[in-house]
Amino acid sequence: MASSTSPNTWVKPTIPSSTPKGASAKIRKPDYISCSLQAPSLIRIPKQSTGTSTPTYNQPSTTSISINPTTKFPKEKSQSSSFTDNRPAAPEWNFFQKAAAIALDAAESALVSHERRHQLPKTADPRVQIAGNFAPVPETPVQHLLPVTGKIPKCIDGVYVRNGANPHYEPVAGHHFFDGDGMVHAVKFRDSAVSYASRFTETNRLVQERALGRPVFPKAIGELHGHSGIARLLLFYARGALGLVDPTHGMGVANAGLVYFNNRLLAMSEDDLPYHVRVTCNGDLKTVGRYDFDGQHRSTMIAHPKLDPVSGELFALSYDVITKPYLKYFKFSPTGEKSPDVEIPLPQPTMIHDFAITENFVVVPDQQVVFKLPEMIRGGSPVIYDKEKVSRFGVLDKNAPDASGIRWVEAPDCFCFHLWNAWEEPETDEVVVIGSCMTPPDSIFNECDESLKSVLSEIRLNLRTGKSTRRPIISAESEQVNLEAGMVNRHRLGRKTRFAYLALAEPWPKVSGFAKVDLFTGEVTKFIYGDQRYGGEPLFLPRDPCSEDEDDGYILAFVHDEKEWKSELQIVNAMDMKLEASIELPSRVPYGFHGTFISSKDLEKQA
Repeated sequence: MASSTSPNTWVKPTIPSSTPKGASAKIRKPDYISCSLQAPSLIRIPKQSTGTSTPTYNQPSTTSISINPTTKFPKEKSQSSSFTDNRPAAPEWNFFQKAAAIALDAAESALVSHERRHQLPKTADPRVQIAGNFAPVPETPVQHLLPVTGKIPKCIDGVYVRNGANPHYEPVAGHHFFDGDGMVHAVKFRDSAVSYASRFTETNRLVQERALGRPVFPKAIGELHGHSGIARLLLFYARGALGLVDPTHGMGVANAGLVYFNNRLLAMSEDDLPYHVRVTCNGDLKTVGRYDFDGQHRSTMIAHPKLDPVSGELFALSYDVITKPYLKYFKFSPTGEKSPDVEIPLPQPTMIHDFAITENFVVVPDQQVVFKLPEMIRGGSPVIYDKEKVSRFGVLDKNAPDASGIRWVEAPDCFCFHLWNAWEEPETDEVVVIGSCMTPPDSIFNECDESLKSVLSEIRLNLRTGKSTRRPIISAESEQVNLEAGMVNRHRLGRKTRFAYLALAEPWPKVSGFAKVDLFTGEVTKFIYGDQRYGGEPLFLPRDPCSEDEDDGYILAFVHDEKEWKSELQIVNAMDMKLEASIELPSRVPYGFHGTFISSKDLEKQA
C-alpha cells in the first residue's frame, strides 16, 4: 500500500522507535491535519511520516472467488479472531459466472480509479470518517477478571452491551461512519467479577463478503452519491442477477441500535430486519441470525423501537425510500405477536431515524431530510435537506387500526435526529416532545460550511389548536452545548420525566463527557471525562426500577484515553454525578452508537 494519504488510505498513529521498554502499548501522538465532518479542528488525522510502519488490513482479493485466509485489521493489541476459523467456503460458480465476475470486477476497478481522481467530501472520506478512535478494531474473545478501580454497585448485575460501526474491510472508495459493519461490545458483571468481549454481528452482508474475501455490497451513505453511486448500484444489481451475491436475505449492517425484547437481544439498523444476538454463559456473543419475528415481519425496521415499560409492548416504524407506502407503523405484544401494519401516508420518502411514544400515542416526525433518488442523476446525494418542506409531527393512537385518525401538527424548521421522550399533558391537551434539534439538518450526511448545533428542546404539540411551540431547555445562550446520544430513565419512558442524560458532543463529533439535564428548570450538571478522554452515549441504569427518585441509579459509559490509547468503562452515580468505579478494558473500544443493559435474570431466559 502506498504511504501517501490517498482518499482510500487509513492512517494510524505511529509507535516511535524510542518507546521505552514496557510502554509499547502507549502511542505517541504525531502531528495532525485538522479536518472534520463540519468544520476544521474537530477530527484529527495523523500525518504519515517517513519510516512509519504500514498498517495491515483485510485486503480485497484480486479475483472474485479467492478467499483471504486471515482477517487483518489496523494493528492493535494482539487478539484472535473467530472469523479465521469460521470463514465460509468459497462460492462455487460455473464458467459463465466466473467470466461475468471478472468483467464486473474490471468495471468496478475502472470506477474506483475514476473516483480516486476526485476529492471526496469529508462526509464520505474514510480518512475523516474513521480516523483515530473512530477506526475499527478486531474482535476480542471474552476476557475475564478485568481490573476494577473503585466499587461496582450491587445492582449492576448483568451485561452492558453497546453497538457500533466497525468496517471489516478497508474502504476502497467513499465511506461514511454509519456504513461500517455492526460490532457489539459486551461488559458482563457477575458477583463483582467483570468480563469483556466484542464480536461482529454476522449479517447476511458480512457473511457473503467474508466468503468472497472483499467488500461487494454498496455503502448507503459513503458510496451512493452522484453518477458513481448509480454505477455502483448497477454493478451490484448485475452481480445479484448473475447469482454472484444474494441480496434477498438483507443488506443491512445492524450497527446502530440494541433492544432486549421477548428474551432476545436484537441488533438493528434501519436498512434491514433486526439480528438476534445471544449472550453466552461466559459473556461472549454469538449471532443467531436475522430475525423476522417468527415469520411475521418482512420489511425493514428502524433502529430505535420503543419498549413500553408498563405494557411490555414494542412499538416500531419501517420506512421505504423507493415505493409506497413510504412509512408503516406496527407493534408487538410482550410475547412477540405482531399487529397489522398501519400505512402512514407521506408525500415523499423521508428519513425517520427515531420517534417517540406516550402512554396512549405514538409520535411520528415527518421532517425536512428526505430521499430524492433523482438527485444522483444530477450528480448529488440522494439524502437532501428540503428547505421548502415544513416539518411536522403526527400523533396517532397506539392501537389505531389505520392512519385515518392521525393528527399532524406543524413544527417549522425542526429536525430532531433523536427524540428522548414524550408525554401527555391532558390539562392543556398537549403532547410534550423532548428532542435535540439539529442544524443544519443534513450536516451529518452532506458537507457544509456551517458548524453543527444540537439544541435540547421542548416541543409542545397542541392537539386542540393544531399548533406547536418550541423552546430550548437550556435558556441561556452562553450555556448552550451540543447534546446528542443519551436517554431518560427507560422505566419511565412515555411518561413525564424530569431528567435526561445526554452526551456532550463537543468538540463535535467527539464526546467530552455527559450532562444530566433538569428538563423542568434547564439546570445542567456535567461530568467531564478529562484531558484527551472521550466517550459516547451514556446509559442510565436504575438502582431499583421501583425507586421513587427518578435519578436513583448509575450512568455507564465507555471512555477512551487518546493520550494513553486505552479504553475503560466508567460507572457514575447519577444522583451526585461522582465516579463510583472504572473497569480497565483489554482492547480499544471505538466511539460508537447505542446500547442497553440486560439483567442476569433476563439473561437466564434468553431464547
